[in-house]
Amino acid sequence: MEQPIAMNTLSQILEKLRLKGKDNELKISDHGKMQSKTLSKIYKPEDLTIVKTYRFEGDSDPADNSVLYLVEDQDKNIGYILDAYGIYSDNDGPAFDDFLKKIPTADRDEQELFA
Repeated sequence: MEQPIAMNTLSQILEKLRLKGKDNELKISDHGKMQSKTLSKIYKPEDLTIVKTYRFEGDSDPADNSVLYLVEDQDKNIGYILDAYGIYSDNDGPAFDDFLKKIPTADRDEQELFA
């Protein structure tokens, strides 16, 4: 019988980011751009690349559904965008989704990101 693959939890990924000094959360601003208070930077979609996406689904509560996007800026800083999805999304209106759709993607290996 095969052993199940251990799945990472949202809190485990966020803790890995914190330990590596990459816990820079980006949030959508009132002006429709992403802002990192930690790095004191404001980003347009073309300033970022989504390098890894994690989807988390709660076993019993749809409110536990979330997506974590690891992003890299042009200066090679790693940060993240966190969003609950579906009706539980923290981001009202189309600005957040429109912004995400415009960010280019380049799936990277997890070991590379957390090295």
